[in-house]
Amino acid sequence: MTPLIVLTLVLMWQCVLTGYAYTLAGNAADEGVRAGTAVAPGAGRQGACEQAGLKDLSAAWREGAKVSCTPVGYVQADVSLKVPVLFPGSIDFPVTVHGHAGTVEEVKH
Repeated sequence: MTPLIVLTLVLMWQCVLTGYAYTLAGNAADEGVRAGTAVAPGAGRQGACEQAGLKDLSAAWREGAKVSCTPVGYVQADVSLKVPVLFPGSIDFPVTVHGHAGTVEEVKH
């Protein structure tokens, strides 16, 4: 009975970790878009967006993360994170979760 309980706990933990990866990817995309709209078009918007998207991720999550931003009128950020096996910083599943955020660029007068 003990191995079955341990296996169940491990599977539940992996499900929680996968859900947490989706949460981190969505938050990173939100932060990237927020930073991307704060910078004038063409003035390093891509760099600001990527930097803000990665800022709140710990080193273990940041390792396999990819942030891409489209800064044309409608600022969008896409974040991809790899799902780790049991804990971040170990090996990764061949599964990638994606977070997406976007907002309309506001013109400041």
